[in-house]
Amino acid sequence: MLHIDLPSQEELSALARHSHRPSVSIVLPTTPITLDTDVDRLQFRALGEEAIRQLTAAGSDRSAIEALAESFTDLVDDDDFWRFQARSLVTYATPDTLVTYRLPTSVEPLVAVSDRFHLKPLLRATSFGNSGYVLALADGGVRLIDVSADLPADTVKLAGLPTDAASAVGKASINDRSPSGRLTGSEGKKVRLRQYARQVDRALRDHLSGQGLPLVLAAVESLGAIFRSVNTYPHLAAATIEGSPERRSDAELAEAARPVFDGLHSQRLVDWHDLFNQRRNTGRASTDLAQVARAATFEAVQSLLVDMDRVIDGVINETDGRIEEAGAPGVDSYGVLDEIARRVLLSGGEVLAVRQQDLPDGAAVAAIFRYAL
Repeated sequence: MLHIDLPSQEELSALARHSHRPSVSIVLPTTPITLDTDVDRLQFRALGEEAIRQLTAAGSDRSAIEALAESFTDLVDDDDFWRFQARSLVTYATPDTLVTYRLPTSVEPLVAVSDRFHLKPLLRATSFGNSGYVLALADGGVRLIDVSADLPADTVKLAGLPTDAASAVGKASINDRSPSGRLTGSEGKKVRLRQYARQVDRALRDHLSGQGLPLVLAAVESLGAIFRSVNTYPHLAAATIEGSPERRSDAELAEAARPVFDGLHSQRLVDWHDLFNQRRNTGRASTDLAQVARAATFEAVQSLLVDMDRVIDGVINETDGRIEEAGAPGVDSYGVLDEIARRVLLSGGEVLAVRQQDLPDGAAVAAIFRYAL
């Protein structure tokens, strides 16, 4: 089992705004297999020692170094913490604080010492999180299931959600004849199911509004088509979990939804590349690192793809966005790609941390601009 804790948007924004010297970021791959976690501990200890070495070589404040070293040792010695891991661990530390995030994505080991935190691993996990909702819809009942990347699937209690189709329309059965005799047979049943579907849609609206998370429908084909005809939630996935969901558990439906989430993420990248190619012809997109750094500094980047694994050490001028590369990592530099992502994030742009093969031209970054540069 993966033990995952992802940052909220508020936490991510706070981490992006953070500025304090010294700040240490430690990133390492981990294993969820309890018997093998001692290897992870040893690697964390080695990366922590490398951070202390860099701080000492730079002549950093001795009390700050001692506080960081103590925090790293305490974490290494925490048996309960190391028993419950995922595929990667990100640790952010200052002399006064230490926070950790266990992520479902694979990473390359890294230690960064600077006045800011290294964010790309978190951006990858939050950009392509395996979470959303499943609407399990049947004549005999309906439930909304919260599918999280780090918690068991769970039914959401929603005010106004009907119990079943018959009670939604005030009938003992959706096959009942109406007082006028008009609603009979299969056509009458279809009308009643549409009324039921509208009530479900209204109940969902307040809870889902503004979330932007995908909703996957689990229903038989006929009822699914009726719900889609009245649905108002813009993030309802085109793919359906076929068959009646009544005898399937929350966990089973959540597992069936995850390939749908993966497909949505893949399509998101396809759509991004299509828009990038369109905008590139009009001067509103680029893979040129220097140009993207300048655009990020001037808050001109609408959306950014960034290589989550590649590291280029250096600094970016706060005024004109000019890059000065460093020959080696150190306390006076940081990851240039990470800094570009941070600036885009703070200016309200979209940042997607991706693998190298998902970037055009083999570039380290690709950006869509808000206006032509």
